[in-house]
Amino acid sequence: GSCWHQCCPGRNNACWAPGARRAHCYCDSYCERTGDCCEDYHAACRRAAVGCTVGPWGPWSGCSSPCGVGSKARSRQVTVPPRRGGEPCPDLKQRRGCLGEHPTCGTAK
Repeated sequence: GSCWHQCCPGRNNACWAPGARRAHCYCDSYCERTGDCCEDYHAACRRAAVGCTVGPWGPWSGCSSPCGVGSKARSRQVTVPPRRGGEPCPDLKQRRGCLGEHPTCGTAK
């Protein structure tokens, strides 16, 4: 089987080529773990692969609730998208809990 036509990041069962003895061989990066890569996987995919690169995390937002339990969020941007079966991008957003403590909270009824 040959991967010259496609290389896929991660685990993708649709990313295959006809292999020997009517079996499929795979062109996704997961095939390295399962040992079922097509013969030319390394030449066609790994050498040409470009993994995702992301920038630094931005600042946390303010708490979504001025009084009581809420959440904060932050994000980062993709600087280089994955190509030719390179590693996929990690999470671009994070969220965490917070407790709003605005000065007017104690006086609210």
